[in-house]
Amino acid sequence: MTDLPQAAVEALDAFTQASGWEQRARLLMQWGERLEPLSESERSDANLVSGCESHVWLVGVPHAGRWHFRATSDARLIRGLLAVLLARVNGLDAGELAAVDMADWFSRLGLSRQLSPSRSNGMTAVLRRMRELTG
Repeated sequence: MTDLPQAAVEALDAFTQASGWEQRARLLMQWGERLEPLSESERSDANLVSGCESHVWLVGVPHAGRWHFRATSDARLIRGLLAVLLARVNGLDAGELAAVDMADWFSRLGLSRQLSPSRSNGMTAVLRRMRELTG
């Protein structure tokens, strides 16, 4: 898939213009603040993503064959990573979601070197859970 969702284009523009890790970290925090909130009932064990060191809750709803996800975490940096992942995947259908290369996405954003193995594993777990929900 060559066409990115509009939110992904905006993320790519913002993060590629950042001059270094400090600016990208600030951007991540700002993007994390934009996440659509989850209700207390949505922060349930059923929506908790396994495989993440931090608590991450994920809900997904299909709209006319395209998926819209909402997520949050108890960790600020993770909320930012979730926000840019959601920017990349929201609005995709199940087939398009299955083709998303998360490592490439974070690399294009200039964030892959700063992703610790545990954060990378956590984001992989989130994407895997999204694919389970759409399957």
